[in-house]
Amino acid sequence: MPMTLKSAITTNQVSTMSIENTGIKRRPTHPGEILREDFLPDYHLSIAELARHLSVSRQSVNELLKERRALTPAMALRLSRLFGNSPEFWLNAQRAVDLWDAAQAIEKEVSLIKPLAA
Repeated sequence: MPMTLKSAITTNQVSTMSIENTGIKRRPTHPGEILREDFLPDYHLSIAELARHLSVSRQSVNELLKERRALTPAMALRLSRLFGNSPEFWLNAQRAVDLWDAAQAIEKEVSLIKPLAA
């Protein structure tokens, strides 16, 4: 499944890596939504079937699909094995959501931090 990248990775002169936000104004897509809207219909899977294939409970799958649970590294490994993609695909989706949520929650406090000069 092709994926559109919403961030550009750049390096600066001191060889540190940063990810620039390119102006996204909405919360990134949760991995549960990706599963629910793209993978389950394409593979004709029910929640129970997905849980069985992954050897996890229906409840854990249901909570992930309803975006009430974060995707764990263990679940990323299970999903990547099942669907033939990488665990990084799943973890990057979760990381984007986590960073967005954190940025929204502490935006004011972060704006008060004065950057250090070398």
